Amino acid sequence: MKLKPLSDRVVVKPEEAEEKTASGIILPDTAKEKPQLGKVVAVGKGKVSESGNMIKMDVKVNDKVLYGKYSGTEITFEGDELLIMRESDILAIL
Repeated sequence: MKLKPLSDRVVVKPEEAEEKTASGIILPDTAKEKPQLGKVVAVGKGKVSESGNMIKMDVKVNDKVLYGKYSGTEITFEGDELLIMRESDILAIL
């Protein structure tokens, strides 16, 4: 990917929102829940601490992650809907 995040930022491709409920009801766009799962597509180098040491990233490309519902900034890059967020916005690696 040509998009390279800076510092402790991560680029995540969200999973698609569910189009049907478990009982088979088709949901309109306005009723779909915002996904909270995604795949990491790019990772920054890490953050520099106050003492000057590099703090490496815990996540890596292709990790499946769980993030906060309203985390990150939504962008469109090369036709893909992506989120750019800080590593601290990621709640867990699945």
